Amino acid sequence: MAQEELRPYVIVGDSIPDSLTGLSGDAERGRAIVASRTAGLCLLCHSAPIPEERFQGNLAPNLAGAGSRWSEGQLRLRLVDASRLNPNTIMPPYYRLDRLHRVARGFEDKPILSAGQIEDVVAYLVSLKE
Repeated sequence: MAQEELRPYVIVGDSIPDSLTGLSGDAERGRAIVASRTAGLCLLCHSAPIPEERFQGNLAPNLAGAGSRWSEGQLRLRLVDASRLNPNTIMPPYYRLDRLHRVARGFEDKPILSAGQIEDVVAYLVSLKE
């Protein structure tokens, strides 16, 4: 399978306002990525309104209400590369290949999530309103 090249994006202020794919993501697929212990690994650090998943993290903001606290574009930038907002963040860049150190062999030369997966997670997080 050919490696997907990173799609270009434009950062405006604290967000990436436009979809990486040109399409809206699927919130149900995004929820599955957030809950996954092998794909997104989000629940290692975050907690989320996914009651069937035990042992959720408490190192990072609770994702409940994320769609009320941040815009779609703000969420997208945080997933693509949170270090653009906080250089000391422990959140991995899910859609970046440069300036990475000690990358696991399975993730060399590819992003953690594809552009479509980023959009799915964004769609899920935007749906989490308080």
